[in-house]
Amino acid sequence: MVCFCMYAKYIKIMSNENITTIHEFEFNLICEFFSGMNRQGPGSPEVTLKALSFIDNLTGQSRIADLGCGTGGQTMVLAQHTPGHITGLDLFPDFINIFNRNAEQLGLQDRVKGIVGSMDNLPFEKEEIDLIWSEGAIYNIGFERGLNEWRKYLKTGGYIAVSETSWFTEERPAEIHEYWIKHCPEVDTISNKLAQIQKAGYIPVASFILPENCWTENYFDPAVRVQEMFLDKYKGNEIAEKFVALQRYDAEIYRKYKEFYGYVFYIAKKIGQ
Repeated sequence: MVCFCMYAKYIKIMSNENITTIHEFEFNLICEFFSGMNRQGPGSPEVTLKALSFIDNLTGQSRIADLGCGTGGQTMVLAQHTPGHITGLDLFPDFINIFNRNAEQLGLQDRVKGIVGSMDNLPFEKEEIDLIWSEGAIYNIGFERGLNEWRKYLKTGGYIAVSETSWFTEERPAEIHEYWIKHCPEVDTISNKLAQIQKAGYIPVASFILPENCWTENYFDPAVRVQEMFLDKYKGNEIAEKFVALQRYDAEIYRKYKEFYGYVFYIAKKIGQ
């Protein structure tokens, strides 16, 4: 699960600096940083299993796709608690290398495989997939676009389960509102997200807010160690320093405004063709 909101914000900041060779360095830099973390975005095994509990009818023949899988922290949890074959897809080759190594270490390689690919060009046949999973990553293609474009790959009665940044309140302080609108323009209230799910041809099955520890204990706190190692390795590198400063600001603003926003897991079922 890759928290690409942070990646996109970093790209935006760096693109304003007119750095001619930044594209390749960005790619490698972001990948290296997040490869050092067990999770590439907020979440937890408990949350993954809670979302999975709303999904039925999975068998040994089921096909599951985890889109934007990162290094596969949540994918391995899925594989250990549900039957079927799982394909993890991510844009970053280094993440997929770690993903496949993790699957092998857990003895899951016969039914869990990571592949490099883009979520706007999925390598699946129409109505091939029983479950599409995406923790903190549908943002990369857009929430509504992902719901609509991925739907054709799901069998009728198949499920989609995604976590997405959402507002908890109709109104919020200007600072946090402007921050998220600038970097994640599709951020919206839970009720509006559910309406988008219905409009795309799904029946909403469940939705729930991720607990605070998914952000703090499982993401921001472990990131501190990685940030320190990263700054030590790239000491004096302005780009690396700005990137870490951005990560720290994300943690600061979450702790300041956590009652107004967070990740929400949405589970829905495809209806019709």
